[in-house]
Amino acid sequence: MTRILLIQGANMSWLGRRTPELYGTTTAAELDAIVQDHARAAGYDLEIFYTDLEGEAIRRVHQAVDDGVDGLVMNPAGFVHAGKALRDCILDCADLPYVEVHMTNLETRDLRSVLAEAADGLVMGFGTDSYLLGLDAMLGLLTRR
Repeated sequence: MTRILLIQGANMSWLGRRTPELYGTTTAAELDAIVQDHARAAGYDLEIFYTDLEGEAIRRVHQAVDDGVDGLVMNPAGFVHAGKALRDCILDCADLPYVEVHMTNLETRDLRSVLAEAADGLVMGFGTDSYLLGLDAMLGLLTRR
């Protein structure tokens, strides 16, 4: 069975409570249920990992490679600003495809993700649907490999 790791970066555990005008009112638990339902329906295994610490995210990516995880989908969230160590980790793990997702359109917020250059693709601006689109994109990448 295909295994995908979803990493939720800094501040994502506060979904539903933080800046609802940007991120909506869907809670982290509700989003987890949505993406797990997607995984069950599409027939893949999804692990979700939340962290506010870049070093923990790096450790989890390394573990994913060691464990034979097939793909990485991540909302780096607060790591977009200075997550160069995480970017380098992903670049070093080149055999692990990476799709970056964001609930908001970073371009309209004058933001640029420092992790974007490590990504096979980006999905942003579709709220919680960004996750479903990103997971579908990852499944497509894995199918083509």
